[in-house]
Amino acid sequence: MTQPALRLSVVIPTYNRLDTLQYVIPALLAQTIPAEQFEIVVADSLSDDGTVEYLAGIAAAAPHVRHLPGPYTGRAGARNAGIAAANAPLVLFTDADIIASPDLLARHLARHARPGGPRAVVGLEIQVDSYDDYLRKSARRSVRDELHPRSRKTLDWLYFLTGNASAPRAELDRVGRFDEDFTGYGHEDLELGYRLKHAGVAIEYEPLAVNYHWHPVPFDQQQGRMQLAGKSTVRFYRKHPTLGVQTKLGMTPVSLVLHDVVERAPAIKTWIEKNAARPGFARTLSFQYHYLTGVKAALRGD
Repeated sequence: MTQPALRLSVVIPTYNRLDTLQYVIPALLAQTIPAEQFEIVVADSLSDDGTVEYLAGIAAAAPHVRHLPGPYTGRAGARNAGIAAANAPLVLFTDADIIASPDLLARHLARHARPGGPRAVVGLEIQVDSYDDYLRKSARRSVRDELHPRSRKTLDWLYFLTGNASAPRAELDRVGRFDEDFTGYGHEDLELGYRLKHAGVAIEYEPLAVNYHWHPVPFDQQQGRMQLAGKSTVRFYRKHPTLGVQTKLGMTPVSLVLHDVVERAPAIKTWIEKNAARPGFARTLSFQYHYLTGVKAALRGD
């Protein structure tokens, strides 16, 4: 009997995330499509938390799980190594803290099989705070927060988020894969989406391709991430210096002036930070403030 052809490579960058990876891998192994049709490539930045031993045990029973260790300098480098090692014509990107729904791979494959030109597919990523929260939200659609309406068909490059995105390997190769100069936090995926879209690859939304992002980040770490994202924004803009990029990434002259206003008004800044510990308007302002702080630091060359 002819064996099903390998159709899809799942690429997962990781570094010391065994705590969640041990939930992520079993969910991928339990997919509705035959195991012969996909492989899992874990691009590991030399983890020392037991990831090596865990993956070796998994691969002994499931040889389509491949461990790809290397001294990767960031997620872009790890994902590029995964693309280079992929054996299937389609590549699906996810992360070591994102749990797949049972039909995630089938939904991506079905979308790519539709008539038309080459496309990238972005699925629905649900944020969860704990494993119990994952169980609750995976069982009940009514309690999920969804970023896009289900009627939406296509997405801008601004939403090419590689926690749940797939694309033909040939198109990834054609546009140059991820830019490995994005070594900090943020935007290496959006920038690849920008190049794919401008190379004629449609970015389509598939709300039935669902996974669950289990990575609650403490508030102070979120602030730090926003500052790093601001720095990545400047790199993005310098590579693609267009008004559209500037506007969509929120580094307009108006936003920078408003940041100056807050800097020169200690009472406003104190109020924002005092009230930002809980979700709400002040927290949104705080994240924007730290984001623009990162933008300004990068513009200065800091």
